Amino acid sequence: MARKHSKHGGWQDLQPDAEEAPAEAPACWLCARSTGETIVWHHPVPKSRGGRDTVPMHAICQKMLITQFSNSELQRHGMDVEGLLADPAVRKFVDWVAKKDPDFNATIAKKQR
Repeated sequence: MARKHSKHGGWQDLQPDAEEAPAEAPACWLCARSTGETIVWHHPVPKSRGGRDTVPMHAICQKMLITQFSNSELQRHGMDVEGLLADPAVRKFVDWVAKKDPDFNATIAKKQR
């Protein structure tokens, strides 16, 4: 027969306290704006190239990097965000997205190769 009451408090223990403030959103690794509701954990060095570290990013910023650079180019840049920002297309994108809402999302055109 099932217990009427849990030994460890039950569902009351799972409710968040009203006094707890919501955690502050981390800054995006690429554009340095505050992330919104959706946070993408991106591997600056692709996992296929041995990357283990992850950084918080906006979904649109991650799409930009994936469409602009190949895995081998991302491996060469590694964790160096300044090297990525030196690319004119990335700098133009970051300047454009700086005026957008943190949860803004749009399609990104693939790089012409």
